[in-house]
Amino acid sequence: MAQFIGEEQPFNNLKNICEWAAGLGYEGVQIPIWESSCIDIKKAAESQTYADEIKGIVEEAGLVITELSSHIIGQLVAVHPAYNELFDAFAPEELHGKPEERQEWAARQLQYSARASRNLGLDAHGTFSGSLMWHTVYPWPQRPAGLVEAGFDELAKKWEPILNTFEECGVDVCYEIHPGEDLHDGITYERFLEATGNHPRVKILYDPSHFVLQCMDYLEFTDIYHDKINMFHVKDAEFNSTGRSGVYGGYQPWIDRPGRFRSIGDGQVDFKKVFSKLTKYGVGNWAVLEWECCMKHPEDGAREGAELINDYIIRTTDKAFDDFAGAETDEEFNNKVLGLTED
Repeated sequence: MAQFIGEEQPFNNLKNICEWAAGLGYEGVQIPIWESSCIDIKKAAESQTYADEIKGIVEEAGLVITELSSHIIGQLVAVHPAYNELFDAFAPEELHGKPEERQEWAARQLQYSARASRNLGLDAHGTFSGSLMWHTVYPWPQRPAGLVEAGFDELAKKWEPILNTFEECGVDVCYEIHPGEDLHDGITYERFLEATGNHPRVKILYDPSHFVLQCMDYLEFTDIYHDKINMFHVKDAEFNSTGRSGVYGGYQPWIDRPGRFRSIGDGQVDFKKVFSKLTKYGVGNWAVLEWECCMKHPEDGAREGAELINDYIIRTTDKAFDDFAGAETDEEFNNKVLGLTED
């Protein structure tokens, strides 16, 4: 919802945007916790009555809440000082220029999110990890020995009390694997998981578009980490490198970068294979459209997205295609087919 919320109807409050989404054929919405026009996250954490009211607004439109998301708040859990001024925009004005207070505020918002998710009957929450080491991702000068280990230890230390609150509430923290975050690929996810002592709530929000932009195999990623995936963003992307620019983009605007986000169906992600992989492994979470496109109007992307996702979803079979040729188990007959005889 974060890409659509605004001052104009039908995007100006939770009721209106839910009715609009339902009209397009969506079955649920993912609510960003920082949008006060949709939810008061502290109130939802502390009042079951208020949480029920929010849930009721969504259900009255014929939808359900798929998850809450806290991406720009999660970002503030871990911020390198080089980015302090830029990330102040994600926090209330009274916290600007106060990085320690901003981090404490962000941690509280995440803990509110855990309790609000419990009150709303949700079992997964989407966020960013934040980043202490991103400025060293392509190191020059080279990284000092032990820096990466120390960075992940500190990241885990900042997240541990938050993760424990989510554990108390029975809700997974699904980190979107995303460039700019310390958790930006499988290796960094594994490092963080290890640093947290394999915390049971450290899960993955899978978004294949970010793997396209990193030239990663987004299908093999599901082979490796399918048991950790508990959220899924359906977002498309394309990567067209040139003799002038590649992965890093040359500081160009999105529309001119070799790697850029597109509305689903307009990029290079093979969603038929993605949905087949997730279905194969029994990944049963919501398929949530995330619209980010450097060309197409968001309302067109949303309309097309509902139709495409509906087409991609696979209704699983309860029988094998060649069952008609089968028969009941007959041990004696099987032994004959195998050429086995009794001594």
